[in-house]
Amino acid sequence: MAFSFTVIKKDSSSSARVGRLVTAHGVVETPAFMPVGTQGAVKAVSPRELEEIGCQILLGNTYHLYLRPGVEVVRELGGLHRFMGWERPILTDSGGFQVFSLGAMRKITEDGVRFQSHLDGSSHVLTPESVVEIQEALGSDIAMVLDECIPHPASREYVIASTERTARWAERSLKARSREDQALFAILQGGMYEDLRTECARRMTPLPFDGFAVGGLGVGEAEELLHSMAEFSAALLPEARPRYLMGVGRPEDIIHAVSSGYDLFDCVLPTRNARTGTLFTSAGKMNIKRAEYAKDPRPADESCDCYCCRRFSRAYLRHLYQAGEILASCLLTLHNLRFYHRLMEKLRQAIREGRFETWSKNTQGKMQNAN
Repeated sequence: MAFSFTVIKKDSSSSARVGRLVTAHGVVETPAFMPVGTQGAVKAVSPRELEEIGCQILLGNTYHLYLRPGVEVVRELGGLHRFMGWERPILTDSGGFQVFSLGAMRKITEDGVRFQSHLDGSSHVLTPESVVEIQEALGSDIAMVLDECIPHPASREYVIASTERTARWAERSLKARSREDQALFAILQGGMYEDLRTECARRMTPLPFDGFAVGGLGVGEAEELLHSMAEFSAALLPEARPRYLMGVGRPEDIIHAVSSGYDLFDCVLPTRNARTGTLFTSAGKMNIKRAEYAKDPRPADESCDCYCCRRFSRAYLRHLYQAGEILASCLLTLHNLRFYHRLMEKLRQAIREGRFETWSKNTQGKMQNAN
C-alpha cells in the first residue's frame, strides 16, 4: 500500500488539523502520539496492551537496533514488525540523536559519523546512505534521514555549518532510497535562529520527501522559546504533508504544537516518568510514592478508563512501587500511555467538532492550576 497523507478537518481558529496517514501496515489518525520503543519494545508493556490503549504507531531506533541485535538478524526474521510482534505502523528514528549524544565517542565528517558503541566500544560509521539502507532492512513504515541534533545553546557559526551539512545529508538520503512502500521524512534544523530554519526549509521542502520533521527543540531552551520556534518552524512546512515534532512530549507542549499544525509526536516522558513513580492524571501529575496514598482506596485517576485505574487503588500502586515490584512499572506505564492516547483522542474530537480553541484553553488552564 502506498504512503499517503490527507488533511480531513482544519480548525478555524488555529493551525490544528485532523489527518489520515496511510501506511503499508495500517492507518494512523493524526494528531497522534508515538510511544518510544527504542530497542524494539516499549518498556514494561506488551504489544497487545499497546493495542488495547489505542496506540496506532510506535517509534523504533536505528542506532540501537543496528548495534543489537543487528540489522541482519531482524531482516532474516522477517523485519521489525514480525520480530517485535507489532502489526501496526512503525516509524524508525535515524539514530542521529543517540550518536550525537555520545560526545567524545563520536566524530562528525561530511561523509557521516564515526562512533564507538556504548555497548562494547567497537567502532562504527553511519552515513546518510547506510542509515536509509538499515531502515529499509528493518522494514519500518516511516524512515528518518540522518541529521545532527544541534545542542542549545550553540554558536551561530556552529549552527550554520551543522544545518548546511544536515541539508546535504538529506539530499543524499533521497538518492539512496529504494523501497516504495517506506516513507522518508526530512528533518528541519537551524537551532534557535529563524533565518537558518527558513533557509533549511527552503532547501528541503521542494524535494520529494513524504513528510517533514522539526528537530533540535526540547533541548533545554525556555518554554516560551520552544513554543515560538515550533510554531515558526511548522509554518515553513508544506500543509499537504505530515509534520512531526521530534522529542517534545509534555502534554501542554503537545497541545500548543497541535495548534501550530503538527501531526506526530514522540517522547519518553510517559514511560520514563512511570518508572520513577510519576503519573499523569486529569488533576495534574501524581507522585505515587507519597505517604498520603498509603491507604487511599481511589484509582490513580478517577476519570481514566485504563486497566490500572479500573482495577487497582492508589494504595496498592504505592505498595508495589515501594516494594520494588516489576508490576509497578507495568501498571504505571500502562496508565501514562493511556493518558497520552486519551489526550490525542480528545484533541482529534475537539478539532472535528469545531471546538478546539475552547477545549485547548480549558485543558491547559486545568494543567496550569494543577501544577
